[in-house]
Amino acid sequence: MTLLDLIAARIRHDGPISVADYMTDCLLHPTLGYYTTRDPLGAAGDFTTAPEISQMFGELIGLSLAQAWLDQGSPNPFTLAELGPGRGTLMADLLRATRAIPGFHDAAQISLVEASPVLRATQAENLPDHAPQWLDSAASLPQAPLFLIANEFFDALPVRQFIRHEQGWAERRIIYVDGALAFGQTAPTEHPALAHRLNDTRPGDLVELCPPAPPILAAIASRIAQHGGAALIVDYGDWRSLGDTVQALRDHRPVDVLDQPGKADLTAHVDFELLAQAARGAGCGVTKLTKQGVFLERLGITARAQALAQGLQGAALDDLVAAHRRLTHPQEMGNLFKTLGLFPAQASPPPGLEI
Repeated sequence: MTLLDLIAARIRHDGPISVADYMTDCLLHPTLGYYTTRDPLGAAGDFTTAPEISQMFGELIGLSLAQAWLDQGSPNPFTLAELGPGRGTLMADLLRATRAIPGFHDAAQISLVEASPVLRATQAENLPDHAPQWLDSAASLPQAPLFLIANEFFDALPVRQFIRHEQGWAERRIIYVDGALAFGQTAPTEHPALAHRLNDTRPGDLVELCPPAPPILAAIASRIAQHGGAALIVDYGDWRSLGDTVQALRDHRPVDVLDQPGKADLTAHVDFELLAQAARGAGCGVTKLTKQGVFLERLGITARAQALAQGLQGAALDDLVAAHRRLTHPQEMGNLFKTLGLFPAQASPPPGLEI
């Protein structure tokens, strides 16, 4: 039985489902979900993230967090965490870049929040010397100083979609008609969570909400506010959601969101305003939202690229130049991806970001 069969049976039994329920089934079904059944990364997968493009990304992330650790008095012990760590590439680069910082590795207790059994196994192979602990959720993070990175984590959380009407908001739903999935919508009604969007939308506009995001942010921010630490959230999106941003990727190419459930990566742009509100609500300081290219340039990615270029030539040098461009250029990842930093209200923001 395919995931399409299961979703169709669910719709026939319970009625149309939300976009969020559909995304959850597609990505996390225990035996047929996208993330639970494969390694989706790299050339053989469906998409490539910044750590897979170049070691420079993880190195600079690591140095930013390590400097924040030093600025806060080098707490010992502390939790060094990553949400959705992929293959463990970013964490491996982070740890390599920080190994010369006195006391940092000895004090670090590594926690990886990962839902995929396949990726947990890969992470274990790529981090053989660091004995990470795996957690199912951010709510399970220790109550301790927390230094955390979440790169392309929040874009994979399920979103609900609402279409504005004169009479209120209709939720977009997924129906099953003539042997195929299609989009429908509920009757318009009031939604208190969207009341603040009446000022910047008009009838016909689509707005997305991500219900799982605020509790995750609150769990992270409360630990930082109470115990110290810093978090770097890097993802694509903008300050406020507007429009249908749910997309599917298979073999590095866009495909129909409703085509072959469970066989493609589903993501949506991150609403950073929602994240910032949750962090502030937990008593945490929040930086300005900063473009990834600007953030990495402030951390010295060009100087790092020049150092790595020494002795390279031919294809190796071309690859390094291409990686630098892809991570930083406004027409590549530089502007689409943004960085939001969390820090204790009385402390300085993480290096590379500003208040």
